[in-house]
Amino acid sequence: MFKGFRDFILRGNVVDLAVAVVIAGAFGAVIASFVADVLTPLLGLIGVPDFSTLTVTVGEAEVRYGVFLNTLITFVLIAASIYFIVVKPKQAFDARTAKEEEATTKACPHCATDIPIAATRCPNCTSQLS
Repeated sequence: MFKGFRDFILRGNVVDLAVAVVIAGAFGAVIASFVADVLTPLLGLIGVPDFSTLTVTVGEAEVRYGVFLNTLITFVLIAASIYFIVVKPKQAFDARTAKEEEATTKACPHCATDIPIAATRCPNCTSQLS
């Protein structure tokens, strides 16, 4: 009865997904703390106020648009943090490793087989290469 459930839980993709969710939660907490504790206070230095007290009353309803503005600013700061802390360095790393993985072979113009770049004669069709 429990064998099928055990097999399902121990499949690689389920375990990988569980690890990814836990890591994403921890990473999200780090980014949220960075934004709330480092970037947001720095906004006060450049004159960006705390909008959380801004409201407008429409009939009996109180619309707290300042909280929305703070949330929007937080979203932009989180997106910028992820871009500059994760995406940009990953792109630079990928570009660096792509240069290291340059092609070591080329296609013979006569028989279209892969041959070493330094070859002057194709080992397959024996054509002279320029």
